[in-house]
Amino acid sequence: MASKKSKSGNSNPNSGTIAVNRKARHDYEILDEMECGIVLHGSEVKSIRDGQISLEESYAHLRDGELWLLGCHIGEYPQANVMNHVPRRHRKLLLHKKELRKFAETATQKGLTLVPLSAYFVRGNVKIKLGTARGRKLHDKRDKLKKDDAQREMKAAMSPKFQR
Repeated sequence: MASKKSKSGNSNPNSGTIAVNRKARHDYEILDEMECGIVLHGSEVKSIRDGQISLEESYAHLRDGELWLLGCHIGEYPQANVMNHVPRRHRKLLLHKKELRKFAETATQKGLTLVPLSAYFVRGNVKIKLGTARGRKLHDKRDKLKKDDAQREMKAAMSPKFQR
């Protein structure tokens, strides 16, 4: 029996990107990235499969030797009625001790923040890509936008479509 593929070319609903924190790359300079798991309730997983997750305004915090995701919004699942979850609760992130120690060292440095960059499925499990980031000042953001715009223009000028 032949299986149908979706437009993205990925036939498995248990893999692929769910949400991306686009604002994080604008507001922060990403120094390091790491993949970690997340502890979720059943209704949260169902909501995530429906695309009801927002990583905007969320960040990770180290507390009592554990890493927690704060400010992440996962919408309520309508069919869960009584057994539903709290949309903005603190969620525990899962890392190996060695990785946690590495992140703990960098997180304690002044001006560094742990920011979620994206959420995606890996073999049916929800994963969060977490980045160690340094905040950008307003003038740094403007410089980055100018540089990106110049890069885009150079690439467009070099493409064979516009050459005569």
